[in-house]
Amino acid sequence: MSSSSCGLSPSLRSRLFNSSATRFLVPPARPNQYRSRCEMNRRGFAFRGILASGVSVMGSSLVTEPTEGVERLPFKPEGYNFWTWRGHKIHYVVQGEGLPLVLIHGFGASAFHWRYNIPELAKKYKVYAVDLLGFGWSEKAIIEYDAMVWRDQVVDFLKEIVREPAVLVGNSLGGFTALVAAVGIPEQVVGLALLNSAGQFGNPNEKMDESEESVLQKFVLKPLKEVFQRVVLGFLFWQAKQPARIESVLKSVYVNSSNVDDYLVKSITMPAADPNAGEVYYRMMTRFMLNQSKYTLDSALSELRCPLLLLWGDLDPWVGPTKANRIKEFYPNTTLVNLQAGHCPHDEVPELVNKSLMDWLSSLKPEASLQTL
Repeated sequence: MSSSSCGLSPSLRSRLFNSSATRFLVPPARPNQYRSRCEMNRRGFAFRGILASGVSVMGSSLVTEPTEGVERLPFKPEGYNFWTWRGHKIHYVVQGEGLPLVLIHGFGASAFHWRYNIPELAKKYKVYAVDLLGFGWSEKAIIEYDAMVWRDQVVDFLKEIVREPAVLVGNSLGGFTALVAAVGIPEQVVGLALLNSAGQFGNPNEKMDESEESVLQKFVLKPLKEVFQRVVLGFLFWQAKQPARIESVLKSVYVNSSNVDDYLVKSITMPAADPNAGEVYYRMMTRFMLNQSKYTLDSALSELRCPLLLLWGDLDPWVGPTKANRIKEFYPNTTLVNLQAGHCPHDEVPELVNKSLMDWLSSLKPEASLQTL
């Protein structure tokens, strides 16, 4: 349920991840990396729609052993904990004691994508990792998906489950969700960490087309378009959720493949097997992913009131470092840590992310942060 395929137009590819730069940073040792990615065409697009921005960057051989020296969250097919939100079942993991951290995965991923971060961070903090509605082990609800749905979910999670000041940490779509949630409940968010966040800066020259639909558009062209989209996206979803395809695409999009293992593949295939997953995929692709211009980074950042940490994988082909620099320029109360990693540095270089995050957390003064709101 992601975007960013070479088979799509540049404007469409940039909707979710929107690197403000048009060029990608490519590791020198892999000069043909992006040509092969383009050859995947719309198949890659559909798969990233399942993986989403939350499962990105690495790629070579499948391994079953965890990252050396880094403790890994045990994989539980039945999940960990569940919370009922607006009548829907929401999955989350919680470990440790101390200042609460809430980890929010990217598009198509789950709480299990923080497998190498939760155990280490939980040695000093109370760590929550939540599955957004429609993803992971949370219910595949048949609703109209919108960025504000996930914002509301996280805000209510903070109110009902966490119930004390916390730090939000998000990757990709989870990063943008964390940002708008921090704005939505400033009294309970004392810090925000974004890892290769989704979202785009607003274009002041872009005008929304608010003209009314004609009878032809409303009753003939629009229904035909929806039928076509259902057929195409249905086929792409079926193809993309096959385990062999998931493994193949993961290998092609990870810069370092050492963590592309059976655990990661299974954490993606299990949710995709849900009977409602295809419909959720369709709704997200057509009603959320392709209509994000009304949600902008600058509008949210202008209302943010807490310290911001950017943990940025500079080798990310979807969201390059230029975007991180622009965020820092727009919001001065920002600490930027550049990492030699791709779109999901928390899974690719977890030891570096854990250390950088904990170093930054040790400098936070939650009481002072709340008093400034």
